[in-house]
Amino acid sequence: MEKKKKAPLNYAEGLVKARRWCSLQERSHNEVKEKLLFYEVPYRDIQLIITELIGEGFLSEERFAKAYAGGKFRIKHWGKNKIAQQLQRKGVSEKNIETGLKEIEEKDYRTTIKKLIQKKLPSLKQKTPFEQKGKLAQYLMTKGYEAELVWNILNDVID
Repeated sequence: MEKKKKAPLNYAEGLVKARRWCSLQERSHNEVKEKLLFYEVPYRDIQLIITELIGEGFLSEERFAKAYAGGKFRIKHWGKNKIAQQLQRKGVSEKNIETGLKEIEEKDYRTTIKKLIQKKLPSLKQKTPFEQKGKLAQYLMTKGYEAELVWNILNDVID
């Protein structure tokens, strides 16, 4: 049996779908645009829908950047570099990326790095502090933490 192909959505249908989707969690403008393209909403209507969503308060790139940065830091323990990189991939402006990163308190940031070090340290096979620092630095920088900060904290934590 052949599946029926759904007809492309018009402006009104696309707006309803987008409102519902945006009400579930914060979305970036690009995510909404991609979703509407998936539903085959005409491109001229996509721009109008996004403008409408912004006007109605369903869509805010600044709010998205704050929620994304805070969530990725608290839940996945990502560093600022990785968060900024992912926000750029989602098409968020530099200004909003900076605003989002300000949601992360410096004290919490440093504390998280120290917790990650303490959690990772027992699993390391390296014997010397030099080798341990190297592996830990590599691990933390992969998670998006800044090299200079990582090394400063590692030098304080490991003798």
